[in-house]
Amino acid sequence: QVQLVESGGGLVQAGGSLRLSCAASGRTFSSYAMGWFRQAPGKEREFVAAVNWSGGSPVYADSVKGRFTISRDNGKNTVYLRMNSLKSEDTAVYYCAADPSLPWRVATEEKEYVYWGQGTQVTVSS
Repeated sequence: QVQLVESGGGLVQAGGSLRLSCAASGRTFSSYAMGWFRQAPGKEREFVAAVNWSGGSPVYADSVKGRFTISRDNGKNTVYLRMNSLKSEDTAVYYCAADPSLPWRVATEEKEYVYWGQGTQVTVSS
């Protein structure tokens, strides 16, 4: 069992930056691939970024490519999402998720992720 707790969300002006953190409990964090998803009001949850167990092979949604960076620190059991050049359309609740099945897999579909955090709100004002 893994518990995930996101933090770092908030209100920021368009063009600004935020860094989200997701702290995981348990000793097996370093064997999980990790992902970030988001859900805007009235929309379905969508994939944002993911990284494998070692921090390699990052994958990004086209909408955030070049602006967002996913990284992880296995020594701190934490995965990060650095968000630059934020736009109003980035406003959403951001969730981190853990995929315990295949450490080297970088999945983009929700169904591959077993453990989820409670989410953190990001609001970008234009």
